[in-house]
Amino acid sequence: MKIPTEIKCVIFDMDGVIIDSEEIHKKAYYETFISIGVDVSDELYKSLTGSSTINAFQKLVAHFKLDLNPEELVLNKRKRYVNFFENDPTLHLVKDVEDLIKHCYNKGLTLVLASSSAMVNIDRVFNRFNLNPYFTAKISGADLTASKPHPEIFEKAALLGKTSKENCIVIEDSDNGIKAANDAGIFVIGYKNPMAADQTLKNADVIIDDFSELQKII
Repeated sequence: MKIPTEIKCVIFDMDGVIIDSEEIHKKAYYETFISIGVDVSDELYKSLTGSSTINAFQKLVAHFKLDLNPEELVLNKRKRYVNFFENDPTLHLVKDVEDLIKHCYNKGLTLVLASSSAMVNIDRVFNRFNLNPYFTAKISGADLTASKPHPEIFEKAALLGKTSKENCIVIEDSDNGIKAANDAGIFVIGYKNPMAADQTLKNADVIIDDFSELQKII
């Protein structure tokens, strides 16, 4: 797909695109896996990347035939994530993404956050790093009937941005997120996050490894 001739709305994923939180999510997940006695392979975990937490645990409960409530597992994992989040002073925004956000905002573009994370986690990040003033809307996993790789999240993001999909771009770092953007018919930029090296990004329209490059495009 060709880049839109006129970009009006930029749709950001959060984990791994705005904030380097993939590692603490992974730690929280694996602590939870250990607590319930399941051995999750790297390949299985990779297939969950980009999905909502409830969707991930629904898959795991089915995969391992567990007699456990996925919603309780979500709460278990979330407590562990919050503990890591609040006790990690080194947690930071992805390099150059704040400059990109301000660049887009100053150009008058509409910014929408489209994340599979729970809104409580989104708000925690946005409040800590003062990102709320730049974004018109935020979508969480709870707002969806289907998780990535289903295209619903990006279709809703375009609607909230009050922009036709032809004038939107998505920035993603996961294969599930890229498939969702592909199926929504929206141009997608794959960000090669070094913390998510298991994601191929092969179906992205453009692949970058430095957000400063994007300021030349947008």
